[in-house]
Amino acid sequence: MSLVLITTDHLLHDEEVESLLTAAGHRIRHLPHTGARDVDELVAALDDVEGAIIANEPMTADVLGRAYSLRALVRSGVGYDSVDVDAATRLGISVSNLPGVNSNAVAEYTLALLLAAARGLVPGALGVAGGRWPREGGRELRGSTLGLVGYGASARVVAGLARAFGMTVLCTTSVPEAERTDPSVRFVDLGTLLRESDHVSLHTALTPRTRHLVDAEAFALMKPTAVLVNTARGGLVDEAALVEAVTTGRIAGAQLDVVDVEPLPAGSPLRGVDGITVYSHMAGQTADSRRAAAVGAARELVAALDGEPRSSLNADLIAAQLRSRGWGAALDGTLGAT
Repeated sequence: MSLVLITTDHLLHDEEVESLLTAAGHRIRHLPHTGARDVDELVAALDDVEGAIIANEPMTADVLGRAYSLRALVRSGVGYDSVDVDAATRLGISVSNLPGVNSNAVAEYTLALLLAAARGLVPGALGVAGGRWPREGGRELRGSTLGLVGYGASARVVAGLARAFGMTVLCTTSVPEAERTDPSVRFVDLGTLLRESDHVSLHTALTPRTRHLVDAEAFALMKPTAVLVNTARGGLVDEAALVEAVTTGRIAGAQLDVVDVEPLPAGSPLRGVDGITVYSHMAGQTADSRRAAAVGAARELVAALDGEPRSSLNADLIAAQLRSRGWGAALDGTLGAT
């Protein structure tokens, strides 16, 4: 019987998740993630734990190296930049995510942010709440150009919704040409996308290569009327450069569901900037997507602990590592055992 840890807050005492895990013979330890957590507290929570369903807390090389029993990690979402996958691989720990699990939720939310920016919904509502009756005109999405940075599951759904609004869709991506299956999307380089788009929406993973992908140089290429939308990862944007770009009129504004440090610090320069609206990382958080993520994470963890992960980011690397050491027998149902 394995002990598993769950830190995703909305999975606290989820009956279906608990039923799936206990039916597979596992015991459950809950430690909901609701903000910054002391490293030693996280390490203590991982004591004797063989599998974990985690939220966004940093699973660093230090943490993983002190989790001596850990064999499998499952991120209850799509992004996995909080996990040191290289360190996990060296330690024989399988790391899984849930690709596409919240793509519809993120896509709909992205369109909501595009509409909010185009029609000035937040300033309008705040104006009424403050006793005024603002009547400034907005812009229609129809006839405008949307630039998608990334072509993953959510971006592909956004493309379809944008076309329904009458928008032209551009995309820059490293996805192979054979997988660029939508003939209505024009695939271009990043510079072209930034110059031609009225709205730039980020849908790419945060990696060392993409950190601050949208920086002062990128803002300099954008239209003065352009709006940036980010539902991916805060670290993709150089926030100091963004504030400078908006306050000087280099671009029109930004709708940010994610920021580099979450929750947004009280002293963040993003606060109080006209044209920048920050939300609370809710793009993928619908009842529907949470239910799919809950069940998907539980099933993936059971499979991973049985040595058969379905969406592991590094299982093939661990297997190759074991074979190179002549430990082929260790692959039979004990993928994470080193």
